Amino acid sequence: MKAKLLLALVSVALTTGTAVAQVKPEDAIKYRQSGYAFMAWNMGRIKQNVEGNFNKDEVVKAANAIQAIANSGMGALYLPGTDKGKGWEESRAKPEIWTDKEKMGKVATEFVKEANEMAKVAAGGDAGAVKAQLGKLGGTCKGCHDDFKVKK
Repeated sequence: MKAKLLLALVSVALTTGTAVAQVKPEDAIKYRQSGYAFMAWNMGRIKQNVEGNFNKDEVVKAANAIQAIANSGMGALYLPGTDKGKGWEESRAKPEIWTDKEKMGKVATEFVKEANEMAKVAAGGDAGAVKAQLGKLGGTCKGCHDDFKVKK
């Protein structure tokens, strides 16, 4: 699974806007799922550090990974035909992602803003500030999940 996740992330990073439109729907879903799973793992790394022994270098690595994916243009992977289907698992994206573009844009913009801020705060090395920013970043994730992700 780790090799598949890495391959999917590399594929997303190497894909240009034109090439994304040519991605098969099931691959677009896999790439999205991989990006979100990788960000979740890195959020967990940050959380472990603010709740345990704080290691600035580990927090910076995790924050930079989140920032990179947040700024990668993953919205381009929400192609027509990817509202239903299977990537690594069935897509749990709600139809509102495609129909409420204004709200989705606002949520995505806020997430990118907080991811960028997390990278800045992490570089400062203040565990308390990182913990506070993790809460803000996690809040943007929750907001998107609440509005745009089907619960299991």
